[in-house]
Amino acid sequence: MKIIINLKRISASIMSATIVVVISLVNVVSPFSAEAAERAQVEAFLEVTGFDVALDSIAMSATLAPQMLGLDEGDFGGQWTALAKTTFDTVVMRARATDILEATLDAELLAHAAEFYASELGQKLVEAENFAHLQNDDVKYPTGAKLLAEMKAQDDPKISLFRRMSEAIDPNKIGIQAMIEIQVRFILAASYAGVISLRIDEKGLRAALAEDAEKVAREAEINALQNNAFTYQDFSLTDLMIYTKALEDPRMMTVYELMNAVHFEVMSNRFEALAVRLGKMQPAQEL
Repeated sequence: MKIIINLKRISASIMSATIVVVISLVNVVSPFSAEAAERAQVEAFLEVTGFDVALDSIAMSATLAPQMLGLDEGDFGGQWTALAKTTFDTVVMRARATDILEATLDAELLAHAAEFYASELGQKLVEAENFAHLQNDDVKYPTGAKLLAEMKAQDDPKISLFRRMSEAIDPNKIGIQAMIEIQVRFILAASYAGVISLRIDEKGLRAALAEDAEKVAREAEINALQNNAFTYQDFSLTDLMIYTKALEDPRMMTVYELMNAVHFEVMSNRFEALAVRLGKMQPAQEL
């Protein structure tokens, strides 16, 4: 299953997750739940769509947590790897996502998305997406950039499909807002835990991060194209046209609205938990 903006694992100027997204879990997705899906159905849905692996890949973003605070992994000594691993535990993240989806995901919408991803093409797509989710960015993005350059040189129509796919899974452009919010919540949590000492208030922090939002949005668009070029390099134009139309179905777009909200909520929750644990290891530093 695709996830809006790979963040390049919170790359470049590091984006972050949003209260706007978390609010959407309450105000946007609750109308979906005419007949909520059962837990077993949700667990099967996570697997068939590949959303379970997408959740697992959140753990890879933990490597950038010190950087978000202006620190270095070495500042936390040899405990860092173990701390990140236990905080971003895949069992915990999957359980949290399942809890939310069990309460909010409508059974009919679940069935629609699961039917597509369970098809022959759907499973081929899930296999490719799962592989891409877990690849090292230092390999994936340079390769994707090279493939994208070749596609542009050939005026490959797949590029327009990549853009349509990105639009379908995040039509309201909440991805950048979400990335900013995760960073705000993580930095504030780290400040409260005594990991850092903030010299600005929350309003100033948000304003500082928002200054680069336009630049980050441009970088995110390029990252998404590179990621797609890498992920779908072995798919035909016909296959990608079928996939694009499937993603543009209003029912699938509704499912993605919820899945994106869940993804960012789980990520935000784990980063906040990480901040608390860092506070028990690291003396305060100014940011």
